[in-house]
Amino acid sequence: MQSRMASILFKLGLFLSVLCLVFSPSQSAVMSIDLGSEWVKVAVVNLKRGQSPITVAINEMSKRKSPNLVAFHSGDRLLGEEAAGLVARYPEKVYSQTRDLIGKPFNYSKSLLDSLYLPFDITEDSRATAAFKIDDRVSTYSVEELVAMILGYAANLAEFHSKVPVKDAVISVPPYFGQAERKGLLRAAQLAGINVLSLINEHSGAALQYGIDKDFSNESRHVVFYDMGTSSTYAALVYFSAYNAKEFGKTLSVNQFQVKDVRWNPELGGQNLELRLVEYFADEFNKQVGNGVDVRKSPKAMAKLKKQVKRTKEILSANTMAPISVESLYDDRDFRSTITREKFEELCEDLWEKSLLPLKEVLKHSGLKLDEIYAVELIGGATRVPKLQAKLQEYLGRKELDRHLDADEAIVLGAALHAANLSDGIKLNRKLGMIDGSSYGFVLELDGPDLLKEDSTRQLLVQRMKKLPSKMFRSFTQSKDFEVSLAYESEDTLPPGVTSPLFAQYSVSSLTDTSEKYASRNLSSPIKASLHFSLSRSGVLSLDRADAVIEVTEWVEVPKKNLTVENSTNVAPNISAETGAKNSSEESNDNTEDGGNSNTNNSTIEGQGTADLGIERKLKKRTFRIPLKIVEKTVGPAMSPSKESLAEAKRKLEELDKKDTERRRTAELKNNLEGYIYATKEKLETSEEFEKISTSEERQSFIGKLDEVQEWLYMDGEDATASEFQERLDLLKTTGDPIFFRFKELTARPEAVEYARKYLVELQQIVRGWELNKPWIPKDRINEVLSDADKLKTWLDEKEAEQKKTPGYSKPAFTSSEVYQKTFDLEDKVANINRIPKPKPKIEKPTSNETDSSGEKAQDSSTSSDNSSQDDKKARDSDDSAKEKVDSEPEGHDEL
Repeated sequence: MQSRMASILFKLGLFLSVLCLVFSPSQSAVMSIDLGSEWVKVAVVNLKRGQSPITVAINEMSKRKSPNLVAFHSGDRLLGEEAAGLVARYPEKVYSQTRDLIGKPFNYSKSLLDSLYLPFDITEDSRATAAFKIDDRVSTYSVEELVAMILGYAANLAEFHSKVPVKDAVISVPPYFGQAERKGLLRAAQLAGINVLSLINEHSGAALQYGIDKDFSNESRHVVFYDMGTSSTYAALVYFSAYNAKEFGKTLSVNQFQVKDVRWNPELGGQNLELRLVEYFADEFNKQVGNGVDVRKSPKAMAKLKKQVKRTKEILSANTMAPISVESLYDDRDFRSTITREKFEELCEDLWEKSLLPLKEVLKHSGLKLDEIYAVELIGGATRVPKLQAKLQEYLGRKELDRHLDADEAIVLGAALHAANLSDGIKLNRKLGMIDGSSYGFVLELDGPDLLKEDSTRQLLVQRMKKLPSKMFRSFTQSKDFEVSLAYESEDTLPPGVTSPLFAQYSVSSLTDTSEKYASRNLSSPIKASLHFSLSRSGVLSLDRADAVIEVTEWVEVPKKNLTVENSTNVAPNISAETGAKNSSEESNDNTEDGGNSNTNNSTIEGQGTADLGIERKLKKRTFRIPLKIVEKTVGPAMSPSKESLAEAKRKLEELDKKDTERRRTAELKNNLEGYIYATKEKLETSEEFEKISTSEERQSFIGKLDEVQEWLYMDGEDATASEFQERLDLLKTTGDPIFFRFKELTARPEAVEYARKYLVELQQIVRGWELNKPWIPKDRINEVLSDADKLKTWLDEKEAEQKKTPGYSKPAFTSSEVYQKTFDLEDKVANINRIPKPKPKIEKPTSNETDSSGEKAQDSSTSSDNSSQDDKKARDSDDSAKEKVDSEPEGHDEL
């Protein structure tokens, strides 16, 4: 009974625990980051009651996307919107395009920045990538460090938005990102203190957002996602379908999608369209000025021109003509002009055809016809250009294009769904299976002694669009140390800027020593090396483990046994069948393990055991797996930095974070001090009410202190610290707080007195209601309340009379808070009395005669009950006998 009760209690506790997990609001949150060339967007998944589980985080300017910019100016680091304010004045100090420079060779980075008229001071680092020299000309930062700053900025937006710490994230990447870019982005996130649950291809994020609220159980479909962003264009073919799965014993239909193919142009985007306008207007300005002036040689002028061109292009998307106006573009000369949409489309004539190539290629390789494509969804800001939409409609033969997704936020919201799915602490009700694939194919190349350069040394390891994540295994005959290289499958399809297909090199050692160690053993087959690879969910390929596999055939000594088989079927009559079966089973197991005769007997029962006949030798095969040492030898942009350099980079970023925190705190306290001075002086000089609660000397003295601090603020206080601003604000409040308190009490005290006197009137009605409707309330409790009410009234009368005699500039005779406190105390006492319950009615005891009479009735009843119970017993005995008769006739029961 006790064990059963314990089991019930355990199950109840387990149920309540699960109930708490299901219904309690989550205190954890995860985020997604859409890191674009120009913008960064952040979405947060946070399960809180009363709000949407997935929301886009806004920045300090209440915008849903932030500029992907980092600036260094006057010793300060600025991020996002703050950095954007410096672009036109200090273009050489505001770093952009950092995402597109991750893992890129120095020459490619230099060429890209020059083509965009970005005047950054860069140098080549030890990995042959670009490093940025900041405004002090001493400090340098790698691309990964600059990207880490932006990712840290995004994480801060997520935490400010959700009000809880957020460290887990899914980060979107364009499909053409190769191994160096993906590893570089993961390192940047590590420097920013972000735990990356996964990288996700941008088209997969958009597909998640597209399919999460749809049902594909009745119809599967092919959908193409066409994205033209700031710097690139791609088209992805995605197949949506559904499959049946069992959950809690029920068969459910689960939606899923699989990325079939993706094609891209990494050097064609919205900024290429803008550059055509920039070149056009630069030529026009040069003609206007003449004298051989070339505005392109002025970084500041080009920054101003590019900023205005962006606005002009946006206007042309909705209008057939757009103006452009740039004040003091170059040498104090203003520039004004106009352009028609027709002229803009003419300038970009060759780009329109190039923009269709990714879509044409993905359809060509899929083998699908245009009418087999359910939808072509447009995402990316540049898809808003009317001419691009017209070209797409013409090629697809459709009057309308599909724009069911938010062009700016589809990717970040889909990535947030993926983050929720990967998170341990957050689960959403909606499910959508995702099957993404590797954008590139990869090959394995082996090099070492006794390895001939033939097909076996170059093997296809990962075919293009192979499912993510995956694990691969390769085994080959080798007895000496060797090297492993990983490369892209096709030299025709390489990531932007990559000139060699090779991206990783490893040295595998200790195989030679291991082979020599086992050379004297009787090898049953040549020594092999096995390599274990993994293709992560983020699309990163790595060599995880290498083993030497050695198979040895050896003579081993084992005990010789001869099992008797006589009387194997005879069982002693006093032994139960269960025991016999158990012994037989045990002997059967023993015989199988020893490799002997599998026949079983009851030799233990008959007293006949196994006989030990000595030792015999048997030939046995043994396999040894010896771990080999792996050393990465990758060089160039894909090379991983040392632990020391990563630790130094993290220290530098932490120092910048601390400095930024102190800078923001200093700016906030400075603004508080400045605002306090302006607001206080205005009130003292304009409000007549202050004359009632302060003397002229007091006001003039206070204004003098305000002027003194204000003068310090704009002179010596320009470079003051946060503590100095706080100290001066506290000194001013020491004088100002008593004045403002008296000012507040001018209106607050009469309101409190009015509230109290109104309640005293209501209390009289409450007491009359008690006397009429609740007579059980003790009289002394009512008198106590009335006494307290009289005391409060008397106190109010005395204090009001005293306050009339007190000057306004002196300490008040009483305050509004005192009035409210006394009134609330009286209200609490009244509420307690009002809750006194009505007493239960008393039950009178019966007289002695009634007791005797009832006793007799009880006795009669007892007698009757005894007789009845005897009759019931007879009836039950009769029923039992009848039941026995029925049980003795099983045939009749079966027929029934």
